[in-house]
Amino acid sequence: MPVHTLIVWTAQYLLFVMAAVFVLVWLIAEDSHGKLVLAATAVVGVVLMVVFLYIAKGVHHDPRPFVQNPRIRPLFGHSRDDGFPSDHSIAAALIAVLVIWRHRLIGVLLAVGAVLIAWARVAAHVHHLQDVLAGLALGALAAVIASL
Repeated sequence: MPVHTLIVWTAQYLLFVMAAVFVLVWLIAEDSHGKLVLAATAVVGVVLMVVFLYIAKGVHHDPRPFVQNPRIRPLFGHSRDDGFPSDHSIAAALIAVLVIWRHRLIGVLLAVGAVLIAWARVAAHVHHLQDVLAGLALGALAAVIASL
């Protein structure tokens, strides 16, 4: 498999695998109370994630690499909107942190997946490093606050 294919798949599709794993973790929760808590925490986390995205996009503007430098070609088609923060990174971090407190090993694997998504988004030239780092931090923060 060519490296570009792996980068594109990771950047675009690994998040869907992570979401499916989250659903599986929810399904295997041992009791209905655990399922309810995880579902409620996820809903609050998603709301916080959207709020953080809205605020961050209003505070800082960062043209995507291929917009900033027309000689850079992204590895897949992407809109020309601002890239700060990375939506994929914030969602991946939210999923990973929500799971890590319930199933440590699965959560750690999802955290690795979140970092891989962030790396792939930069490698595919659709985000700058600051975009994905901010996304990872905001997603983790949303999960922590939702879990309080």
